[in-house]
Amino acid sequence: MEQYMPIVWIGFAIFMLLCEGFTTQLVSIWFVLGSVCAAITTIFTSDITIQSAVFLVVSLVSLIVTRPLVKRFKKRNKTTGTNADRHIGQVGFMLTDLTDIDETAQAKVGAETWTVKSDKAPLLKGTKVKVLAIEGVKLIVEPVTE
Repeated sequence: MEQYMPIVWIGFAIFMLLCEGFTTQLVSIWFVLGSVCAAITTIFTSDITIQSAVFLVVSLVSLIVTRPLVKRFKKRNKTTGTNADRHIGQVGFMLTDLTDIDETAQAKVGAETWTVKSDKAPLLKGTKVKVLAIEGVKLIVEPVTE
């Protein structure tokens, strides 16, 4: 059995690598590194206990070291751009009256009709508005001052 341990560890590393490839998050990459190190350990000792300890320690240390880095990287890339972002800065006009800041109304921006909100109520039908931001499926607008 001892002569097959390098194959077992490399096989486990390949299996974990395949599992990692089928997930959208980092799940088993740390076990790949641990398995490879355990396979290298078989060159120096045939003791399965030592090999398993190397696997566990390397996997755990790599998890502890890289997990915060991965989380920090994910936070940095959290926003996903959409085509709707192109409307920010565009000018449109109100199709319906917006009389209260807690209400929504309709505005035409480009070729599309949008639900809009504004802190600058009231905005009457026909008022020119500029898109400041997108909040969900609503545009945040303000009146255009000329």
